[in-house]
Amino acid sequence: MSAPAHTQSVTWSQASLRGFLHGLPGVDRVGAEARAAMLASRSIKTTAKQWALDAAISMIDLTTLEGQDTPGKVRALCAKARRPDPADPATPAVAAVCVYPDLAHVAATELKGTGIHVASVATAFPSGRTSLDVKLADVKYAVAAGADEVDMVIDRGAFLAGDYLRVFDEITAVKQACGSAASSGSAGGAHLKVILETGELVTLDNVRRASWLAMLAGADFIKTSTGKVSPAATLPVTLVMLEAVRDFRTEHGRQIGVKPAGGIRTAKDALRYLVLVNETAGEDWLDPDWFRFGASSLLNDLLMQRTKLTTGRYEGPDYFTLD
Repeated sequence: MSAPAHTQSVTWSQASLRGFLHGLPGVDRVGAEARAAMLASRSIKTTAKQWALDAAISMIDLTTLEGQDTPGKVRALCAKARRPDPADPATPAVAAVCVYPDLAHVAATELKGTGIHVASVATAFPSGRTSLDVKLADVKYAVAAGADEVDMVIDRGAFLAGDYLRVFDEITAVKQACGSAASSGSAGGAHLKVILETGELVTLDNVRRASWLAMLAGADFIKTSTGKVSPAATLPVTLVMLEAVRDFRTEHGRQIGVKPAGGIRTAKDALRYLVLVNETAGEDWLDPDWFRFGASSLLNDLLMQRTKLTTGRYEGPDYFTLD
């Protein structure tokens, strides 16, 4: 079932959204899990592994989202984002640093002129349990502080209750706030990543519906998880989301990014995701503009594997800065 053309100019109703989302093809969970497992078992040749490790590093949203975060911790994280391995200047920088809104100004100052994005969670992350006015204020605060990417959470309670129009309208309003709050240096506004919190959506059918709902409402990225709920990112869930962005581009000519987040800790995990991206959505998504990892500890393992590949020996995990 195809969504109407020019979806953002369509006036959706609760009934039309429900009809469209429930008209999407069902997901074969067993088939999705089997395909994800099959792709995860593929090996990457040594000649391609260097590229894959560098690509994975360049796709990381280096993240700290703890109550004990301080300006000093964010500055240290930004230094690591700029030069992940100080001993090897050929190591690529990461894609973004992701922090809470009240620390976005610190990251923005540290990363100015580097090309590394400042991402900030918003909309009452991670629960999303507050009024729309508060959510929009949260977004505008983050963007005004220097965030050029906003990671919002959907109202999972509304989604699971079938109130799709409420979720759609909130995403649309947040997308507008990302633009209206943008600084003069961000003419297009902040990019919007919509967190589905797939661990709370129960079924892969719901993951597919939530993915399409977010894209119809104007998401620039769809993201699996906050990292605060288990399970977080999984290969089958990411497979379904990659199929959704692939099909959405076919239908509407607009490419949407995908960001798995939470629980991706090893280089082996990251490379499995890159194979999944290539085989499901295609090479066009193998770029930091279209695929990200939300992670904190992943970077160190990627650096360890990269050092092993170039020097023939492992450095211990404490060789690199701890996050």
